[in-house]
Amino acid sequence: MPTGGQVADCTAGGELLKRLPDTRILHADKGYDSDAIRRQVEASGTMPNIPPKANRRWKNCFSPVLYRDRNAVERMFCRLKDFRRVATRYDRLAVNFLAAVCIAATVSYWL
Repeated sequence: MPTGGQVADCTAGGELLKRLPDTRILHADKGYDSDAIRRQVEASGTMPNIPPKANRRWKNCFSPVLYRDRNAVERMFCRLKDFRRVATRYDRLAVNFLAAVCIAATVSYWL
């Protein structure tokens, strides 16, 4: 679900969580650190492992050891961003952008 560059990550997080498969732990970055997202994750029976933002008064439970698993996902996104078309999002339509991401993923990981 692509959003504009000026839209905060946590606004699209609710929609992404509706599509989340059953899992025990959810790793997310600081952009998704909001009370609404944490409540939605916990309501589905999943433990959120999200580092707290620096401006939070009450720091939530967070495990840096478990958070290291997220590194593989970050490397995948960095690899996709090596393709200029994906990194700068030349395509205006979400369907065309998704097609470009699929082609880049195929070239990166299959060939």
